[in-house]
Amino acid sequence: MSRREQVVYMAAAWCLSYPDEDLLDKVPLMRAALAEFHGAGEAFAEVLEVLESRPLMEIQAHYVREFDLGKRHALHLSYWTDGDTRRRGEVLGNFKQTYRQSDILVDTHGELPDYLPMVLEYAALVDLAAGRGLLGRFRASLEMLRFGLLRDKLPHASILQAICATLPGKSPADEQAVMRMAGYGPPTEAVGLDPYDPRLLPVKGA
Repeated sequence: MSRREQVVYMAAAWCLSYPDEDLLDKVPLMRAALAEFHGAGEAFAEVLEVLESRPLMEIQAHYVREFDLGKRHALHLSYWTDGDTRRRGEVLGNFKQTYRQSDILVDTHGELPDYLPMVLEYAALVDLAAGRGLLGRFRASLEMLRFGLLRDKLPHASILQAICATLPGKSPADEQAVMRMAGYGPPTEAVGLDPYDPRLLPVKGA
């Protein structure tokens, strides 16, 4: 099971990252690796088909529009639970502390440490148990992102479902159930910003 999870996490990390030539070159590798496990490739099929069949500039423009310019599909896990509240700095610091506890230096590539593709890559390549722990603690964020992708009919929703399927318990039936899972509603303690403003707090000690 652990090998399957590693492959799913790594493929998901790549498919949720900004598409470039290097990503396109990885498509055959992803197909081959996912094919080793029955049914694993189904969740990725539509995204991989897009990567293989559409012009790169078109794919990049679509990615920026859906994942970078808006906040409907935010890929930073603590955004969904903490927004821009004071507690978010501590949450991001906890991500960095988890990375520091591994024996391998984790390069954040300038991203905040709760960036989902980075967490997935960490789980796949560095520490599966610790990475799954992070994903599990932010299961509500994953589910909210999944619902947002479903609502906008983006094929990445099935990839989020595949990630959630590696974690204990069934996915909630609706977004209200996700909020109950998280144990609290949307954050309201703003730091001079709207709670859902896309600007993010710096990590303490960064």
